[in-house]
Amino acid sequence: MPEEVRAAKRINAEGERIIEKAQEEAERIVAKAQEQAAFLIGERGLTQAAEHQSREIIADAHRDADDIRRGADEYAVSVLVGLEDDVVKTLQSIKKGIAMLDERRAAIEGDDGDSSQDGAGERWDEAAEPSTSQR
Repeated sequence: MPEEVRAAKRINAEGERIIEKAQEEAERIVAKAQEQAAFLIGERGLTQAAEHQSREIIADAHRDADDIRRGADEYAVSVLVGLEDDVVKTLQSIKKGIAMLDERRAAIEGDDGDSSQDGAGERWDEAAEPSTSQR
């Protein structure tokens, strides 16, 4: 066989080997790209699921905070209403005490002109309504 034919066969074989190697490399690159694409698609799905879950958690937290605020407001109102009742009762007691002292003072001042009457001690036991007398 002439040398040129053998050289041509070698070149042809080398070309086929290079083409085969290139095809294998191309298949490897395509497989890696498909694998990476699948990973990214999966990761994107995980990211979207995580974002959705985080939005739900935040919404739940806002609802819980609103419920807690409402409960705290209701409690504060009930405490303030009770306090208001106590203050009203205390104010009524103060007014009764002032009225009683006013009556006692008026009785004492009236007794100064007439020393035979002594009614001052009796007034402490009476539940007197507020009077319009001098204070």
